[in-house]
Amino acid sequence: MRTAMLRRAPAPVRGMFQSKISGLMSAMVLSMALAVPAQALLPQATGDGQPLPSLAPMLEEVSPAVVNIATHTRVRSHQNPLMEDPFFRRFFNMPDQRGPMPERRATSAGSGVIVDADNGYVLTNAHVVRNADEVEVTLVDGRTVTAEVVGMDSGVDLAVLKVDADKLIQIDIADSTRLRVGDFVIAIGNPFGLGQTVTSGIVSALGRTGLRLDGYENFIQTDASINPGNSGGALVNLRGELVGINTAIIAPAGGNVGIGFAIPTEMAVNVMAQLIEHGEVRRGVLGVSIQDLTAELAEAFDVAEKRGVVITGVLEDSAAAEAGLQPGDIVTAVDGRPVNRAADLRNRVGLSPVGEKVQLSILRDSQPREVVAVIRETGGKSADGAALSRHLKGASMRDLRDGELNHAERGVLVEDVERNAAAWRAGLRSGDVIINANRRDIETLDQLRESVSDPEAPLLLRVNRGGGVFFVVIR
Repeated sequence: MRTAMLRRAPAPVRGMFQSKISGLMSAMVLSMALAVPAQALLPQATGDGQPLPSLAPMLEEVSPAVVNIATHTRVRSHQNPLMEDPFFRRFFNMPDQRGPMPERRATSAGSGVIVDADNGYVLTNAHVVRNADEVEVTLVDGRTVTAEVVGMDSGVDLAVLKVDADKLIQIDIADSTRLRVGDFVIAIGNPFGLGQTVTSGIVSALGRTGLRLDGYENFIQTDASINPGNSGGALVNLRGELVGINTAIIAPAGGNVGIGFAIPTEMAVNVMAQLIEHGEVRRGVLGVSIQDLTAELAEAFDVAEKRGVVITGVLEDSAAAEAGLQPGDIVTAVDGRPVNRAADLRNRVGLSPVGEKVQLSILRDSQPREVVAVIRETGGKSADGAALSRHLKGASMRDLRDGELNHAERGVLVEDVERNAAAWRAGLRSGDVIINANRRDIETLDQLRESVSDPEAPLLLRVNRGGGVFFVVIR
């Protein structure tokens, strides 16, 4: 009866009735779909039955080799400077300040990479563990162990830690010199202390320099997200092999903008080996001053090469002098690897162990030559600033090496200065060269120590920064 009525109903009525049935059926289908897990609705394979591509299998093998690092440092609690003024305290009848200033425990986070499971060696950035009183490493399985700092090198910003734990998983290390711009890379680390996080990107550029005033630089640039806390983490290729140690970002607004930097394994492996063997990096020098080969210089020297390094000076009794290098020689390669700019030559020599032979490909009078030089020890030593003067507490410095800087031949190089230390507040910075202390010219740490006759008097320093000279008073 109802069917007959439906058949006889006018067309508009039949349409309304059918649309209601259609809507009801759609609602039923939707409710059934919501009852099914979301994963069941997604394709599990490609059209030919192959599994969808995923980085998950590789990351499952690599992630256990990346650890979270927590450092704990005791710092003085800050208070109103008026509270330290004896006259102010007497005026308000306040008791004299006795004993050391109260301290608080500061904690920061970073990342690291297990590179030797048998010996428990972990590679990270030097700035992650510098000045830390305690270092703790948290493994991916949740275990937290205390770590010992085996050694660190501020020049490359790398440190090696040692942990005593079993069932560690190490990462395979790749040759970073085989990287190409456009290669896919994965960054693994502990951003903002959130825990292990994975981001992906490509190699944006290679051989980046100029990020710091001092140090040895040959950074891999990547657009994989690297944020605070990622420092010391792993940059890996699609095979899960380590190609770099994440170390820095450019963040004008305080966050990631797609420009991150990693220390290539080419540099990291060399530094790591020396830190494990000696606890420090024993660098040698060639004994030359250099500058980039420009188009104008290439034309003046009548050479077809457009890239290279021009030797502008050779120190007496140096490795370069013994090898027969001369001002005007153009270095085009070291051990068969091209040298495009001064930073390349500085990196090659600075990362070569003392006593190692390096083969230099040069152009002299437009003719190619091969020269072998033996890297010599600098003989310089380093010291904590506090051992030199209480005014220099929080700074680390060492004797300047021969031929190390173009703008300064002699002096004491400031390697690092803690932020908010007295030397920092006075204006002393990493990369500065102290050439005079208390109106006395100095060339060594011993001379700097001798110039401090009155430990309570302000320290007057004359500083060379990038070729410009100025005075600094530290009270």
